[in-house]
Amino acid sequence: MDRRSFIRAGAFGTAGAALAAPAIAQDNITWRMVTTWPKNFPGLGIGAQRLADRVTAASGGRLTVQVYSAGELVPPLQSLDAVIDGSAEMSHGAAYYWQNKSPALAFFTGVPYGMTTGELTAWVRYMGGQEIWDEIYDQFGVQGFLSGNTGSQAGGWFRSEVKSLADIKGQRFRTPGLGGQVWEKLGATVTNLAAGDIFQALQSGTLDAAEFVGPYNDLALGFYQVAKNYYMPSFVEAGLATELVVDKAKYQALPDDLQAIIRDVSQAEYDQVSSDFIANDPRALKTLVDDHGVIVRAFPDDIMEAGAKASKEVFEELRGSSDALVQKTAESFAEALSLVRTRTEKLDTPYQVAREKYLNL
Repeated sequence: MDRRSFIRAGAFGTAGAALAAPAIAQDNITWRMVTTWPKNFPGLGIGAQRLADRVTAASGGRLTVQVYSAGELVPPLQSLDAVIDGSAEMSHGAAYYWQNKSPALAFFTGVPYGMTTGELTAWVRYMGGQEIWDEIYDQFGVQGFLSGNTGSQAGGWFRSEVKSLADIKGQRFRTPGLGGQVWEKLGATVTNLAAGDIFQALQSGTLDAAEFVGPYNDLALGFYQVAKNYYMPSFVEAGLATELVVDKAKYQALPDDLQAIIRDVSQAEYDQVSSDFIANDPRALKTLVDDHGVIVRAFPDDIMEAGAKASKEVFEELRGSSDALVQKTAESFAEALSLVRTRTEKLDTPYQVAREKYLNL
């Protein structure tokens, strides 16, 4: 799918249109899901629609979920607010988009030099992460569930080759979350934009560089038309998770089986979306290189090292926060990472190094 196809499909309709009240007839309920993703957007937008369809099907239509893509009912980066203010029952996005509400939310999307996909899943599901996430969202009357994961992301698209840390100074760079804070420490001027707004900003020269997810999404967004230098991997987004957020009071008012359907479908979609990216990132990257002349590069060592130093500074700032819940989240994350990384580094990493070195099929 090219960038124009999903935009023409209605991804960026008029924002702020009136939201009708949820339909309830003969015990059947219709909930609205607003999303941060363009309509038919590979991996993420399609994952949101599939999640909604699976809830509707599993409930036999007792709970029908209608999906509104980015800008159709509310601007993409106001999706969570729509659930908080009662304009919608669900939102689908990424928790670090809302770190202005609580910096702790960034931990449930991705942390620079932080957890990989499997490590984050382990923390949330088995090591107390979900319970802390619930505490954070209780402040806003909502409930969050993991709903997808992109895996390790690409580092970004740059108009000019980046040869050293000095080349980062003054770069106008689209990148969100705690990773944005890291890039600021490296000298970039950082902004966050929704997916559908990035291409135009790159094309107009408002941005010098941008990252979104990786080849699967970036091919569809058309960044290769403006920038050819594609850096891999990202050191600020090692396993980015998406979220489904629901109005907690309305969720708890549902029958137990409908609550379970939402929870279990979200978990299933978390794994489904991850598989989608693992399968389609390599295909998209081949197209970018072979058909569009994209040059894949690695960040120089001084950038990777400075990024690690800045990442630790950002983490320690959160760890020392005066907000007890932010501090609690950071401590839980650190404790979990110190444990789960031993498995990754003793089993997964040596195996991957050996496979790369010795196996050629």
